[in-house]
Amino acid sequence: MNIMLFHSTYGLRPAVRAAADRLRAAGHEVWTPDLFEGRTFDTVEEGMACKDEIGKEELLKRAVLAAAPYSERGLVYAGFSLGASIAQNLALGDDKARGLLLLHGTSDIAPNATAEELPVQLHVAEPDPFETDDWLSAWYLRMRRIGADVEVYRYAGAGHLYTDPDLPDYDEEAAEATWRVALGFLDSL
Repeated sequence: MNIMLFHSTYGLRPAVRAAADRLRAAGHEVWTPDLFEGRTFDTVEEGMACKDEIGKEELLKRAVLAAAPYSERGLVYAGFSLGASIAQNLALGDDKARGLLLLHGTSDIAPNATAEELPVQLHVAEPDPFETDDWLSAWYLRMRRIGADVEVYRYAGAGHLYTDPDLPDYDEEAAEATWRVALGFLDSL
């Protein structure tokens, strides 16, 4: 599988590179574009300030430019938190997308979006302050309505970015369970 993996609001940190290496070890080709142009952050607040400074449109433009050379191959879009939001936007706009793997995040769904039979897998903490139950229910129903084949996995007691071993949210058991399920999902595409 060809996977475009987007980083979180913390930037392209070691955990994202490690995730890409894990995916490569499972036989996938993976790209990890740096949407923050080398900047990484120690706090969510610093990362959000950078995201706001760059702006949503510019971030999406950078993501599209990063994916464009590979999109003809049929990409699986994937991402962590903010990166998941970006991945979702790109996957729903790419009729050649092979799948969508969302880790710790989702995004609004454009009114004209379609995702006919697009395989989608979401992994998220329960509860998650950024992905509330009401939001996730509405998101799930909307994704199904536009044609996506959606699976949602919740991890009780895990922190928001529980797959990043360098952050306080890290939960080894939830992270390993996520990777087991996600790798199976990717193998099924």
